[in-house]
Amino acid sequence: MSLDFSFIADPALTCGVDEVGRGPLAGPVVTAAVILDPARPIEGLADSKKLTARRREALFDEIAEKALAFFVAEASVEEIDSLNILHATMLAMQRAVAGLPRVPALALIDGNRCPQLPMPAQAIVKGDDKVPAISAASILAKVTRDRQLTALHEQFPQYGFDEHAGYGTPRHLAALRAFGPTPHHRRSFAPVREAFEAFGLSLADLPY
Repeated sequence: MSLDFSFIADPALTCGVDEVGRGPLAGPVVTAAVILDPARPIEGLADSKKLTARRREALFDEIAEKALAFFVAEASVEEIDSLNILHATMLAMQRAVAGLPRVPALALIDGNRCPQLPMPAQAIVKGDDKVPAISAASILAKVTRDRQLTALHEQFPQYGFDEHAGYGTPRHLAALRAFGPTPHHRRSFAPVREAFEAFGLSLADLPY
């Protein structure tokens, strides 16, 4: 898939980029890119994991209202399984930056690795706690993915997706052993692969 990076970059703009969902056993990996407006500061931006769900929801709305530009993207379970989680995350980050309606001259990426982008990029370890634009991206990605997993819980309540958002908690692992995997589980992750094997299933066999 080719991404549209045709642009004239605005030298005054910097975007923050972050991901949510590299570790879970189910669901997509979600990324966001955000360009904040210095004239409209947002109080309380921080690593999304350190905020309450209620605070994240409030900040989500404020970021969407005040940011100069933002875009939320993802890589699917199928892409995670075919590419591996690292490459799928990089692809989702590329999509988030490519989707921005305004083009930054610099991208600041949370973590220690940058995707290939047409503008300079800098990786910042713990950037979601240090750089407001990355914090904002973290919040947008986290709220988006949590909403997706809450919706998935409505379809598969026995797995507790609303509680653990797809991470490999004891309850989730027990549900995999009891009920087997869903099409939303990542087959390339060991506990899911083991569940497929235990139930003698392929993806085509799943009745969903």
